[in-house]
Amino acid sequence: MPGDLHTHTNFSDGSSDIELLPLLARRAGLTSLAVSDHDTELCIQYAQQHPVDQGVRLIPAVEMTGFDTRRGRRVHMLCYCPELTPGLLAFFQLMKDRRNAVTSLSIDELEKMYPQFTRAAAKAFSRRSGVTYKTHLIRLLYEYGYTDGIYKDLYRELFGRGGKVLHDPAYEPLEKVLDLIHEAGGVAVLAHPSVYQSMELAEELASEGRIDGVEIDHPRNTPEDRQALHVLAERWNLIVTGGTDFHGMHMSKPTPLGAFTTSDEMIERIWKLAEQKKQAKVVPHYGKSDEF
Repeated sequence: MPGDLHTHTNFSDGSSDIELLPLLARRAGLTSLAVSDHDTELCIQYAQQHPVDQGVRLIPAVEMTGFDTRRGRRVHMLCYCPELTPGLLAFFQLMKDRRNAVTSLSIDELEKMYPQFTRAAAKAFSRRSGVTYKTHLIRLLYEYGYTDGIYKDLYRELFGRGGKVLHDPAYEPLEKVLDLIHEAGGVAVLAHPSVYQSMELAEELASEGRIDGVEIDHPRNTPEDRQALHVLAERWNLIVTGGTDFHGMHMSKPTPLGAFTTSDEMIERIWKLAEQKKQAKVVPHYGKSDEF
């Protein structure tokens, strides 16, 4: 049976405990699951400690954030089966510190705008991750009756482009993120290219051998991009993945876990490639990333 290889929990900006997801996956008829929270080792460690949960095989994973400096766009990379190298852990700590710094600024401003909004109440949502996200801030306003959902007009007013309390963290160049993934023996998959208009980047990375796969079966990939990605994957023999990008109640549109999936064939390719990378223990020819 297939697997959902793109999901989130309250280890980052999702709403659910990680312990719930294997149960949801089993009830959806899945046999594999990757919890891929943002820029954190927590979901990787959980999968390593629980290789099979509720009869579902857990694939260690993380969704890493980088920046396409050439085009000025954010990029998400799904990384499967990495070793927790010092470089990877340093990157996660860097992103944790940067995210907490900018959301702290937003919290200061929201406390002035909404007297009922408090830092302690907002940070309660991040007690498992140690990282506060914009989602946590809007969720508190949702619970206090200021909006009728997470990603509604108030979210766009506060956190959309030019939003009143928007403060984005700085992101590391994509090249550095890819170096870290490969040094950790991880399988690098470009996430949802349609979301950040990354089709040109996908072609570029595939032709340079910088990625191992592309995520195609995703709720926000356009039909046109999906078709083009299938052509790209065939041309460069890329792994093809799929996942819901599940965030629990922190979603703009209903998308239950298991609605978008990765085939058994591709899941086995991920496991085999990860094993080959670890056995080779060869640093890619394009160089080793600088230490943070």
